[in-house]
Amino acid sequence: MKKLLCLFIFIFTLSTGTLQAQASVGYYPWSSLLSISTNSRKAIWLDTRFQTNSLFSSLSVDLLPMINLKRGEVVQWYIGGGLRLNPLYRIADADADLITIDGYSLNVGVRISPLPQNRNIQLALELNPYVKDEFDSGVLKSHFGLVYVFGKKKKTETVPEQPVNP
Repeated sequence: MKKLLCLFIFIFTLSTGTLQAQASVGYYPWSSLLSISTNSRKAIWLDTRFQTNSLFSSLSVDLLPMINLKRGEVVQWYIGGGLRLNPLYRIADADADLITIDGYSLNVGVRISPLPQNRNIQLALELNPYVKDEFDSGVLKSHFGLVYVFGKKKKTETVPEQPVNP
């Protein structure tokens, strides 16, 4: 278990350089998740999700390394695995581990940029099978959210005016 945690910390450390480049922020309202991602246009990127609308002792953090399968201007398909941590669970249980591992997930998703005038606004759709840490139960989750990718907008070409001959 500790090796798996070290692997995720290592992946996160490698991804911090991309945080400066083109991070994104998203919100999944029906799942109550706030998402912060590294540059999702890269082949491998990291998505972290924070549980909102919850008691302090059950605030979860998902660490999700993702791999892009296909990227286009409008549609981006990706897959990844994840680890759900609960760093504040010790509030409810003093005997709990310092960082409690809640479970594991697999993510298959798509991000769609429907607005031609602003491709930084994206819709995110995901299927997310999730199992508890003891593998005794699981659930198939689905997520729908809105994502904003920080970065430069593409310049639109302007055609220079032609002089009019009388």
